[in-house]
Amino acid sequence: MGQMRILDGREVENNNDDQQDDPEQSVTSKVKKYLIWFKISVLLVVWMVFTAFLMSTNEHVDVLKLISIPANGAKKLFPISTEELTRIGLSLKGPFRLQEADTVVDKLQRPPPLLEVCVERVYYNISGETADTEIVSNVWQLDVVYPEAMDYTRETKKTSQFEISPIDDTNPAHGNISQLNLRFESTIAAELPMQLCIDKSPIYKKEGVIYAAIVLCGLYIMIIWEIVNRTFAAIIASTLSVGILAALNSRPSMVTIMGWIDVETLLLLFGMMILVAILSETGVFDYLAVYAYKITNGHVWPLINCLCLFTAVLSSFLDNVTTVLLMTPVTIRLCEVMSLNPVPILMCMVIYSNIGGALTPVGDPPNVIIASNNFISKNGVNFAVFTLHMLPGVILVMLQTYVQLRFKFRNISDLQFKESPDIEDLRHEIHVWKRAAASLSSYSKDEELVRQTLMKKVNRLKTSLKKKIATTIDPAIDYKQTLENLQAKYPIRNKTLLIKCSCALIFVISLFFLHSVPELQRLSLGWTALLGAIFLIILADIEDMEAILARVEWSTLLFFAALFILMEALSELGLIEWIGSMTENFILGVGEESRLMVAVLIILWVSAIASAFVDNIPLTTMMVKITISLAQNKALNLPLQPLVWALAFGACLGGNGTLIGASANVVCAGVAEQHGYKFTFLQFFKLPRYDRQYSSIHRLPFSKSCNFLVALMRDEGRNRYSFMAIFI
Repeated sequence: MGQMRILDGREVENNNDDQQDDPEQSVTSKVKKYLIWFKISVLLVVWMVFTAFLMSTNEHVDVLKLISIPANGAKKLFPISTEELTRIGLSLKGPFRLQEADTVVDKLQRPPPLLEVCVERVYYNISGETADTEIVSNVWQLDVVYPEAMDYTRETKKTSQFEISPIDDTNPAHGNISQLNLRFESTIAAELPMQLCIDKSPIYKKEGVIYAAIVLCGLYIMIIWEIVNRTFAAIIASTLSVGILAALNSRPSMVTIMGWIDVETLLLLFGMMILVAILSETGVFDYLAVYAYKITNGHVWPLINCLCLFTAVLSSFLDNVTTVLLMTPVTIRLCEVMSLNPVPILMCMVIYSNIGGALTPVGDPPNVIIASNNFISKNGVNFAVFTLHMLPGVILVMLQTYVQLRFKFRNISDLQFKESPDIEDLRHEIHVWKRAAASLSSYSKDEELVRQTLMKKVNRLKTSLKKKIATTIDPAIDYKQTLENLQAKYPIRNKTLLIKCSCALIFVISLFFLHSVPELQRLSLGWTALLGAIFLIILADIEDMEAILARVEWSTLLFFAALFILMEALSELGLIEWIGSMTENFILGVGEESRLMVAVLIILWVSAIASAFVDNIPLTTMMVKITISLAQNKALNLPLQPLVWALAFGACLGGNGTLIGASANVVCAGVAEQHGYKFTFLQFFKLPRYDRQYSSIHRLPFSKSCNFLVALMRDEGRNRYSFMAIFI
C-alpha cells in the first residue's frame, strides 16, 4: 500500500473563497491590476512611437546610377550636393573581387588593380572659377578584377560610409560656394563600369548601435519576465526596429522586409511539422516510448543517456531543427509513461542536439555558412576535414555536459513532478481541454456550442482535481505490471498509415543525407521537407486538411519570421558590424607572441555569447568575414583553420545559452507547449548557465599551458592542435 501525503496545493485550491477576503490578498490583486495597466500603457506608448514613425516617413528607395571610371589613373568626379553634409553612404555594384577571394597574381606579375574612392570638396570664387579643392573624407580602396576577367565576373556589391570634414572658415581660399563630389581613381588598364547609389542621410552607426541594444534589451525583458507571449514580443520588437529605421530616414520597403525572412528555414519547419503531425496519428511515438521503457527496465538515467546520445548523433547528419521535431513528441510521451517531468529532459535533449549539430557542416546553419564559404573551402576545409577537427571537441563537450547534468540532477526527484502522477495528468488534461476551447471562436453557433461543452468538461475536471488534491495516495510502482498495461494501452493504431509515413520519411531523410555531398545538392532542405510533406499527403489521402494544418505550430513560424526581420533590422542599425569591428580591433591590439591564442579565444567567446542573444545566422556571416580578414592579414600571420573551428564551436554551442539562442530551442519549446508542457526563458537559462560556470572554471587554470602548447607546436603545422586550444 502507498503512503498518505498531504500536498501544499490543497489549501490553495480549497480556500480560494476565504483568500478573497484576506487583506494581503486584496493588496496583491490591486498591485497586479496596476502592473497590468502599466504594461498596457507602456506597450501603447511603444505602439504610438513606431506607428508615428512609419506614418510620417516614406520608404527609402535606392536610386541607381550608371557611371564609367576612366582607365590608367584618370580621375572621375561625380557631383553629390552643394549642401553641407556630415556623412554620406555609398553603395557600388561592379566587377570587384570578393574580400575572401585569393590574391591573384597573373603571369605578367601585374599588381592587382585598385579603385580608390573619396569625397572631395571644390571651392568656387565669386566668378565661378575653382578656388581650391581638398579631400574631406577617408579613402576607400577596393580590389578590382583584371580587365580580361570583366566579361565573366559576377557583379559584387560593396558599401561604405564616409564621414565628411566641416569647412575650414579660417582658410581665405575657401569661399562661400562649395560643391561635394565623389572622386574615383582606378589603376586598371580599362574603363570600369559600375552602378552607384548615394545615401545623403545614412544611419549614424554609433546611434544605431544604441537603438539596437535598447530594442534587444526590451525583447529579452518581455520574454524573460513573460510580460507578453514571446511571439508577440518578437513582433513588437521587429516592428519597433523598422520604426526606428524609418525615423532615421532608412525605412525599408515591404519587398526588402520580405527578403529578410529566411523562407528556407520556415519551409523546412512547415514541411516537417506536417510530417510529424500525420506520423503522430499512427501511434508510433507512444509505441517507441513504451519500447524505450522496456529496454531500459524503467530506469531513468539509462533512458536519458540513450535519448541524448541518439539525438546528438542524429543532429550531426540531419538539421538539428528536424531532429528536435522528430524527437520531442517521443520524449514527451516517454516522460508521461515513466511519470517524469518532460521539461528538464527536453532541455537536456535540445542541448545535446546543439552539441551534435556542431560536428558536421550540415548539422547546424552556422556550420553551413562557414563550410560553404569559397575562401574557407579552398583552404582545405571540406566535409571530412571539418568533421575530423570538430569530433574531439564535440566528444569532450558531450562528456563534460553529461557529468554536469548528472551532478545537477543527482536527485531523481528533480526530474519528477512535485505532485503525484494522477494529479499531474489531471492538470495536464485540464490544460489541453482549455487550449482546445480557446482555439474555437464564437463565429458560428456550432463552434460556440462546442466551446461551451468543452468548458463544462474543464469545470468537471477541476472539481475532480480538488478532490484528488485533498487526499493523494502514491501507488507502489510495479515495473512488470506497468509495462503490460502500457503495451496494452499504446499499440500501433494504424499500421497502413505507418508504412506510408515511413516511405515519406525515408525519402526526406535520404535527401537530407545526400545534402552533405556538395555534388548532389540539387534540392535545399526546405524544398526536401515540403516535397516529403506533399508526398505523404498524397499517400495518406488526407481529406481534412484543416485538421492537419491545425497541428502546425503557427506561432513558432511567426516567431521565427519576426526574429529574422528583427535581426536584419539590427544589422542595418549597425549592431552586428559593431560586434565584428570590436572583435577585430581587440585582436589586432594583442602582442604577437599570444595573438593566435587570443584570436581563438576571442572569436570563440564573442560568437558564443553573441549567439545566445542574437540570431547566429547574421552573426556567423559577419564573423566569417572577420575570420578571413584576420587570416589574410600578413602582419598577423594567423592560420585560418583554428579560427574557423573556434567560430564553429562558438556559434553552435552559444545557442545553448538562452531559449531563443538557437532555432532548435524555439522549436522544442513550441512543440512542448502544444503538448501542454511549457518551460520558460529562465528555466532554460538556468540549466546552460550551470554548465557555463563549470566550463569557465575548467579553462582558467590551463591558460598558460595552452600558450605553451601553441608556442611548442607552432612550427609543426598549427592546424592540428586548434581544438586543444579551444577546449582546455
